[in-house]
Amino acid sequence: MSTRKEIISSFYGQIDENSRLERTRHGQLEYFTTMHYIHRYTSPDSKILEVGAGTGRYSVALAREGMDVTAVELVEHNLDILKENGKGIETLRACQGDATDLSRFDDNTFDAALVLGPMYHLYDADDVDRAINEAIRVTKPGGTILYAFISVFAIMYANYFYGNWAFGQDENFTDDYRVKHYKEQLFTGYDVPEFEALFQNKPVAWITTTGVDGLLEPIEKRSDFDIPDEDFKAFAEWYLNFSEKRELLGNTNHLLYICRKL
Repeated sequence: MSTRKEIISSFYGQIDENSRLERTRHGQLEYFTTMHYIHRYTSPDSKILEVGAGTGRYSVALAREGMDVTAVELVEHNLDILKENGKGIETLRACQGDATDLSRFDDNTFDAALVLGPMYHLYDADDVDRAINEAIRVTKPGGTILYAFISVFAIMYANYFYGNWAFGQDENFTDDYRVKHYKEQLFTGYDVPEFEALFQNKPVAWITTTGVDGLLEPIEKRSDFDIPDEDFKAFAEWYLNFSEKRELLGNTNHLLYICRKL
């Protein structure tokens, strides 16, 4: 009967989240692609809110570029590392908080909001709706919001081709193949149209939905997988040119739903 916060905190207390976007090719591609889209829809003087900032990989980098960044993180362990990583950066502020309650911030405060982790761990429909609404509320009209989410199909491809498909299918789908969402999953995945439908009747205009790491995660486990340094830059640029193709979105693990507040 653990709470959502307890389950999430226990998980992130046991893994090396701080190097996640550096130590693998799929993590490097996720970072490269996500930063591309952040830069596309912000400017050097933007006031940024990152909700679910983890250990600060994006917040610290953007603050070092000179952006005014406020980072909110739920997990104390991650927040401690974030503060250490951002020590001495005057344009970075970090605090503990939950994506479902950003009441410390006024309406229409930020030029852009980055919700790059919370939607992975929100299962209750009311909590999902509150997290979407809160990011919209604190963003200025005309500002951009990036919501990261996970493909349920990529969860299956990355984790359940190792003699455990039936377990994964039961964990992520009902008997009639509807997508499940419940906190004991730890990470919850979406069908792309299902996630996009969450924004119906919201005061936003959809810009795009894009993948950020392709199908690298499942194939990176192969012993013969290899993208040497001299190839990775070309590969990342190639992927970026196809990352929004609808027919590829179900294969990518992490995705971004990008919208503009009306």
